[in-house]
Amino acid sequence: MLQFIQRYSVDTVSLSLLSLDINGFEEFTKYTETIDSKGPPVLFYFSGSKLPDGRSWCPDCVEAEPIIKAFLNELKKNVIFVYVDVGGREYWKDKACPFRTDNRTKLMVIPTIIKWNGVQRLEGSQCAKRELLQMMFEDDE
Repeated sequence: MLQFIQRYSVDTVSLSLLSLDINGFEEFTKYTETIDSKGPPVLFYFSGSKLPDGRSWCPDCVEAEPIIKAFLNELKKNVIFVYVDVGGREYWKDKACPFRTDNRTKLMVIPTIIKWNGVQRLEGSQCAKRELLQMMFEDDE
């Protein structure tokens, strides 16, 4: 059975942010099959797995995460934000990693934020730039 961990849930008036945690490519694939095309926008944040200290092995992910969290805490939009753990460093660095080869993701770097069924994406250090996050979330308006 597939389980998703709810990280944040903010509900203010009719606007809400739902944030989920997904581990690995199989869970990612299963979750994408449940997305309602008429529902709120879905954004995926791909990051390296967490070490025992709670920080990712990926330095760029460590840099971006607090900026993304702060931005999400202030967001007043109806959106689903999904954190996707792409795995450990060796798995991610493998050229055959499905997150790299799958046509839906085609990841080249992490962190990466992708708007599902859209062309918008932020890659690497772009994910740590608040103004780029703002532009990505305003694009629906």
